[in-house]
Amino acid sequence: MAVGNGESQPERRLTSTHLRLQRPPAENVYSTELLLSALADSLRKFDPRIQVRNPVMFVVWLGAIVTAALTIEPSLFGPTDASKSYNALLTAILLVTVWFANLSEAIAEGRGKAKAAALRQTRTELTAKRMRMPGGGMFSSALTLRGGTVEKIPAMDLRKGDLVRVDRDEVIPADGEVMDGTAYVDESSITGEAAPVLKEPHTDIFSSVTAGTRVISDQLLVSVSANPGESFLDRMIHLVEGAKRQKTPNEIALTVLLSILTLIFVIVAAAMAPVARYLHAQINVADLIALLVALIPTTIGALLSAIGIAGIDRTARFNILAMSGKAVEAAGDVHCILLDKTGTITIGNRQATDFVPLREVPAISLVQTAYLASLFDSTPEGRTIVSSAERLGARPQADIDHAHRFDFSSHTRMSGVDLPDGRMIRKGAVDAVLAHVREKFNAAEPADLNAATALIASRGATPLAVALDGQILGLVALSDVLKPGIHERIAQLRKIGIRSVMVTGDNPLTARAVAQEAGVDDFIAEAKPEEKLRIIREEQSQGRLVAMTGDGTNDAPALAQADVGLAMHSGTMAAKEAANLIDLDSDPTKLIDLIALGKQMLITRGALTTFSIANDVAKYFAILPGMFILALPGLSALNVMHLATPQTAVLSALIFNALIIPSLIPLALRGVRFRALNAEVTFYRNLIVYGLGGLIVPFVGIKVIDLLLSVSK
Repeated sequence: MAVGNGESQPERRLTSTHLRLQRPPAENVYSTELLLSALADSLRKFDPRIQVRNPVMFVVWLGAIVTAALTIEPSLFGPTDASKSYNALLTAILLVTVWFANLSEAIAEGRGKAKAAALRQTRTELTAKRMRMPGGGMFSSALTLRGGTVEKIPAMDLRKGDLVRVDRDEVIPADGEVMDGTAYVDESSITGEAAPVLKEPHTDIFSSVTAGTRVISDQLLVSVSANPGESFLDRMIHLVEGAKRQKTPNEIALTVLLSILTLIFVIVAAAMAPVARYLHAQINVADLIALLVALIPTTIGALLSAIGIAGIDRTARFNILAMSGKAVEAAGDVHCILLDKTGTITIGNRQATDFVPLREVPAISLVQTAYLASLFDSTPEGRTIVSSAERLGARPQADIDHAHRFDFSSHTRMSGVDLPDGRMIRKGAVDAVLAHVREKFNAAEPADLNAATALIASRGATPLAVALDGQILGLVALSDVLKPGIHERIAQLRKIGIRSVMVTGDNPLTARAVAQEAGVDDFIAEAKPEEKLRIIREEQSQGRLVAMTGDGTNDAPALAQADVGLAMHSGTMAAKEAANLIDLDSDPTKLIDLIALGKQMLITRGALTTFSIANDVAKYFAILPGMFILALPGLSALNVMHLATPQTAVLSALIFNALIIPSLIPLALRGVRFRALNAEVTFYRNLIVYGLGGLIVPFVGIKVIDLLLSVSK
């Protein structure tokens, strides 16, 4: 007798049949306040101590200094036919180029600073109710809400280990662990989610509380876990400010490559002077600087930092806190992903999917009895049995309010009721119910019970037995229900070469059934922390990057070992401190989105690098003929754009070089669209789009600018 799920809602991030980056709701990316702040920051970045950090743009900055000197004295480096106005125009264009590069970085940083400012608004001058033992003794973790005295102090005076009481409608003054009490906490100031979270002591996941959140029911006794300045909120504010972001290995490698290219072109430009003298050609130092600036990869050099900072910003907009850019970008190179079964692959709580009556027992009798046995079972399993039974026609009895209730307990492993008419109903683990009917009623085991139990277990489900007055009526099958679309997303991970491993504490039979249904490449049953560490180290020893999700203290070693460790905000402090990424929504499936985001960062950087290098071809055709056409008339054949004069050719190339930077800022911040394609397909797609585009666009742009300059004369 099959039972529908009925309780789960489709997961927003799992409705796609393709692995792609799910964009958050649109924001006002270029607000007036952000732009004004970015403009001010872009001017401050002209400081040479800042410019020297970017070798490519530092060369442009030095070039502007030299052309500015030539504007004052054109013959500073020898005879020249360049006028002061021409040199001044070149200086202005070079300064604008540097400014546009500064602006792209400032806008990216501004997004992070805006996030930090929003977080700072959650910090107010709070007063904490610190608790003392009766008689003014030392603080003790044994203190409860019903004992001790209250001492009101500023929240900043709290120290690690202090105990504070937080009442209804009060803000939690410090990070900590719940020691006593149960209450709902509004964490929207941190996570952005409106739904309150139930906090209670001695739970692996839901005992951690965060400074700045608000208690909206009852009371909590909290043990402070961080000193002032060390709270989770303080770390968030520090980390989302992109100005102090660490560079990733790929970004460092690209910076080195751009530096080498820049050095090569510096040598090439310097060699032009003796070549010009040999050809008896008049060449201006200003034109050599223009050639150098046009040929070095200024576009990607100007946008490189913005791409990295924007990646951190995009994780923040997904409510993911990245400890460094390295963690986000590493997600793009992940080879293996470890996924917890519960909450990641499955919905979380097991669902009642089948009621299996034993021989000669009417199905409705089993359903009704299981319903009554579960009415007072407060566990998720009890609630799903009640919900499923109601859909199949089960109804409460008139005398149920006077029944003797038995809630589920880990000791009895059963729940049930003793009805006023004398009927005794129990539901629970098969061996526990069997022991009950033998002890209370001296009843024999039904002949077909073992076969029914084995059948349910073979499907990866958990059987619960239901008994009425010593007779076992049948079994309820509790099954792990896959999240919508998870099978397709795992298939897409495999398509792009990422191996998926499911980690669960379930027995091998159940784990195998869920793993086969989800389509993961491998699984670890009855997983212990040591086993998780083993598989991560094994993968890493072969040069592969590994990602993992976790929320418990026992996950901390593996999260610390993994290249990409995503901890849940609802998890323990140990897990959050070990991870390099924290999901403020506590949605483990975001690890899959992080992989897409990491790959998007890599693809964006590669695409803009391709575009920048391809641009150089058009600039060769613009500047070189203009510089040597008088000495070598044959070079006129290279003037394929038919630019008006050598001067307009140089100016057109430089102006285009400057304007292309702000034109690409939105793409650098937004990122190139990621599709689940293998590396070879992605390479050729970007080569066609950005390589060919990088060839065509500058030819058109330089020609248009040259026409405008010619008309203006």
